[in-house]
Amino acid sequence: MKYKNASDVLPENLLKEVQKYAAGETLYFPKDKERKQWGESSGARAFFQQRNEEIRQKHAQKNSVERIAEEYCLSAETVRKIIFR
Repeated sequence: MKYKNASDVLPENLLKEVQKYAAGETLYFPKDKERKQWGESSGARAFFQQRNEEIRQKHAQKNSVERIAEEYCLSAETVRKIIFR
């Protein structure tokens, strides 16, 4: 992350006001727009949502937790967490 001097970016009156609260501190100003959730940009979120739905469907079709865990290379405990969420 590249830092900028606040005096180069902020108007004088705003700079003075910020200095009252955080003079000499390093501040981070987040972007105004909302952040994306984990995995939205890469597609990982959609992949795992689809996988988890498939796991729930297989369980509803009376497949055992152990069989589903083996098929998806997950622990039985992880499969149970997905099913009962």
